[in-house]
Amino acid sequence: MTIGNILLGDHPLFLAPMEEITDPSFRMICKIHGADFMFTEFISSDGLIREGEKSVKKLNIYDFERPIGIQLYGHLIDAMVEAAIIAEEAKPELIDINFGCPVKKIANRGAGAGMWQNIPHMIEMTAAIVKAVKLPVTVKTRIGWNEDNKNIVEVAERLQDTGIKAITIHGRTRVQMYKGFADWTLIGAVKNNPRMKIPIIGNGDIDGPEKAREMFDRFGVDGIMIGRASVGRPWIFRDIKHYLSTGVLLQEPTVNEKVELALLHLEKSLEFKEGKRAIYEMRRHLSNYFKGLPHFKETRLKLLTSLDTDEIRSIFGEIRAKWGEFRTEERTSVYGI
Repeated sequence: MTIGNILLGDHPLFLAPMEEITDPSFRMICKIHGADFMFTEFISSDGLIREGEKSVKKLNIYDFERPIGIQLYGHLIDAMVEAAIIAEEAKPELIDINFGCPVKKIANRGAGAGMWQNIPHMIEMTAAIVKAVKLPVTVKTRIGWNEDNKNIVEVAERLQDTGIKAITIHGRTRVQMYKGFADWTLIGAVKNNPRMKIPIIGNGDIDGPEKAREMFDRFGVDGIMIGRASVGRPWIFRDIKHYLSTGVLLQEPTVNEKVELALLHLEKSLEFKEGKRAIYEMRRHLSNYFKGLPHFKETRLKLLTSLDTDEIRSIFGEIRAKWGEFRTEERTSVYGI
């Protein structure tokens, strides 16, 4: 698979951009485990052009995580174009436009998935950004606004005509938010549309190696994007890659291995952010790293309420001592058997 001049090989895996999740520390952890392409947390065009501290900090990218894209969202064409030009100066590999975020405070302003209520505006904005920057431009979107308006096949054609180099499609409508199931048949319909020449990346409900294999095989997508299933479980990229190449399911990491990974994640989070903020934003990962451990409620509560890094390291030691070589899930099956 190629996006512009970015070579990604066969069956590449993408880490989805997620607010206050896909920060540099988590991107590093996912890169170590095999993510082929990653994105920054999405950045508000308004915040960026006004030099808001939070937005500007999200432009920080590092050599260890390349190739990487900067994702932007907004509802005003001029602001999005200006933001794209600013983002290009940070030297990512590409600029991605978010037409998929369903949360009310974004969609109700006409940004993110809200663009599905004004498709001509979506197309005009995309064309303007493509024209304004030299980097490849990609789009992340959904299959439509609601059950009665799932017109991604037509819209994908129109987006391709603006000059974008790839499109990622989440298989839910905006109204669905993250509920129900992702409709991969419509993602497949876009991929199998003879008019489409750009890579199609599928997103939604990929929670393990077998599901990834099924989506590649059934719908022929060029790549797969993984979001929520990676939170506190970054080894999902390693597991999928191994399964795709060998047909063998890797075992879940032991608790000892998870502790080592959580410690590394914590240290990197502290390296990139101030103390308390680093810990606050690590919590959603920590609650998942040890998900499924028996009799873990009391320890989990301590882990998710402490703001003292030494205490957190001590709790990790307790987890190691109590659960050690325990695995929350045993896997022995082989593809085709």
